Amino acid sequence: MKRLLAMPEPPMLVSATSAHQEMPDPPAWDDASLDRYPSGGDPYLCYPPPGAWRDDFTEGDLQAALARSNRRARTLALYVHLPFCRKICFYCNRATVATKLTRQADPYISRLDREMVLARRHLDTAREVTQLHWGGGTPTFLTLDQMSDLIDRLDARFGLSGSRERDYSIEVDPREADVFTLRHLQALGFNRLSLGVQDLDPQVQRAVNRVQPRILTEALIDEADRLGFRSLNLDLIAGLPGQTRDSFAATLEQVIAMAPPRLRVIDYEHQPQRVPVQRRIQAETLPDAAERHAILRTTLAQLTAAGYVHIGLDQFARPDDSLAVAQHQGRLSRRFQGYTSHQPQGDLLGLGVSAFSRIDDVYSRNPEKLAAYEAALDASHLPIARGMRLTFDDRVRRHAIERLLCDMALDLDALGERFGLDAERYFAETLRGLEGPRHDGLLERHGSRLLVTPLGRLRAQHLARAFAAPLAPPDRSA
Repeated sequence: MKRLLAMPEPPMLVSATSAHQEMPDPPAWDDASLDRYPSGGDPYLCYPPPGAWRDDFTEGDLQAALARSNRRARTLALYVHLPFCRKICFYCNRATVATKLTRQADPYISRLDREMVLARRHLDTAREVTQLHWGGGTPTFLTLDQMSDLIDRLDARFGLSGSRERDYSIEVDPREADVFTLRHLQALGFNRLSLGVQDLDPQVQRAVNRVQPRILTEALIDEADRLGFRSLNLDLIAGLPGQTRDSFAATLEQVIAMAPPRLRVIDYEHQPQRVPVQRRIQAETLPDAAERHAILRTTLAQLTAAGYVHIGLDQFARPDDSLAVAQHQGRLSRRFQGYTSHQPQGDLLGLGVSAFSRIDDVYSRNPEKLAAYEAALDASHLPIARGMRLTFDDRVRRHAIERLLCDMALDLDALGERFGLDAERYFAETLRGLEGPRHDGLLERHGSRLLVTPLGRLRAQHLARAFAAPLAPPDRSA
């Protein structure tokens, strides 16, 4: 029998507030201004963006970063990418493997274990693993036994935490999970769930090859609430084929009734040249720019009226959710998976095809193609495709961008004090470049403080890019 992690009783899911609260009206804008700041493209999960990373980053570079991480006794977070999907959704731009045979995941789990062994040789595994996230693909494609096997391997190689404060999350496809799945995940130590919904309109679901009856999602939310999972997030996608402001409003009304503590409303970006599966979506079936703006207005109005806080970009949360609390207290941070209430001092080790790592002052990514990932491991090498080591300039820019995206504000004086520089002069060109967004109402300046407006929260990635160094810089590996 598989050993299950001891799990202390977590707090119950946050339910909808019973008392009516006066909420601010959603931001007003003219469509022409918003068109100047398109929503598609890189959501700026991190700086430097992967497009700036180097192809000549080596296994030795990552090993050296792991050694530096050990000396600094940084906490450790793990991300595991599980690429398998029974059906491929036509909007998907992730690294996935389409198969109906769960046994095909067995050799992948074995290679994940090989990657753990190779990484562990360079890690002080006495450090507590405070965060764990399984993403995909469809992690719940795995059988219950395969999930237990993978958890056992992770625990044997790294030592998983039994602390009440740990943050162990998993992406769940309601079509690939039931109440028994959730009970098993809880027993394995997971305390946060993220459910992929995308849209509840049957016509839209058929158009993107993801037919998912509402009852499947409701049943899992009810069971998660009964079991006492710490939090739950629902993912929606705006801009899918066949969507209208009215159809998406109906989806939002149903989702709000389910009362998830967190919601992500992701803007679909149609890139059939780069993402072949998106060629199954006909461009003429997508909502036009005016309709997308109307969908966005509807989203903000409904979620604001329901009491959700717009954290920024695509993320919403109830005021008493840990994300909203962390933002209010100035301790919100970001990783490759998005916002987190855990402090950013720790390192993130990514395992699996296409997985990202952030170790000490180094970023790296595993191969996006399964064959290349397998070949590296079969040759007993850590599977590194790209990466880079941050310079002082990178660290300054990363901190500025992270604080701007997390706090929706940036104190230039505090930034300068932290890094021992005159931030006003250091970012003089950036500040000049932000005059346009400031004029369009995305940003305000109050002395040394930059404040992102409610409208700016929708397009904060454009403000973040202003602080980034140009892509394809000269040698930055030193």
